[in-house]
Amino acid sequence: MAVVAGVGAPKGLGAALARRFASEGLHVFIAGRTLERLEAIAGAISAAGGFATPVVADVTREADVRRLFDLADKKKSLELAVYNVGNNIALPLLETSPETFESLWKQNAFGGFLFGSEAVRRLASRGKGTLIFTGATASLRARPPFVGFASAKAALRAVAQGLAREFGPKGVHVAHVIVDGVIDGDYARGKFAAYVESKGEGGLLEPDAIADAYWTLHRQHDSTWTHELDLRPFKEPF
Repeated sequence: MAVVAGVGAPKGLGAALARRFASEGLHVFIAGRTLERLEAIAGAISAAGGFATPVVADVTREADVRRLFDLADKKKSLELAVYNVGNNIALPLLETSPETFESLWKQNAFGGFLFGSEAVRRLASRGKGTLIFTGATASLRARPPFVGFASAKAALRAVAQGLAREFGPKGVHVAHVIVDGVIDGDYARGKFAAYVESKGEGGLLEPDAIADAYWTLHRQHDSTWTHELDLRPFKEPF
């Protein structure tokens, strides 16, 4: 069984992860904020022969996160959990309110802590399983107008590192994936279409290809675990 938090747009990374895991035979619990979207994605997975259960949850609330995992526990034992939450907000520093800064931190670091804690509690008890966090370019460096977002993503990276060092010896593979570029999905095309077009052919990350990489992490032998993996289009400078 798998749990994916941060599932929204039908063409987005969360949905792609859910489809990929379901295609491998896992019952996937998909969590997000909009029931209609979750039901549509779960319906498409079911139509393709897979199993998915939609769960509306706010990952910054401990009760919601615990309920998500408790619901999943009623089906099968947890094998794979992915924290794919964290909206990017572009604001110059002096236009970033304390409320916005705190909101970004809660979505990324605090939510990642809550989700990761519930996941490793279950995985460590079995002595196996995978927990993956989705990072971004901002996980590694901060520059305007993304100081708030970068501080939150850097904190999430630290959460992932801490969990990996504490629970890796207990059989839990904790990985952090840096998505260095723009994902070709509904969010990017809706929010900044002109920028997406400027990237040209081959300039965006394909959600299904990212999902393949996540599945590869899950299937790694424990003698060759990857903790941090960075993914970017071949045209992306770094």
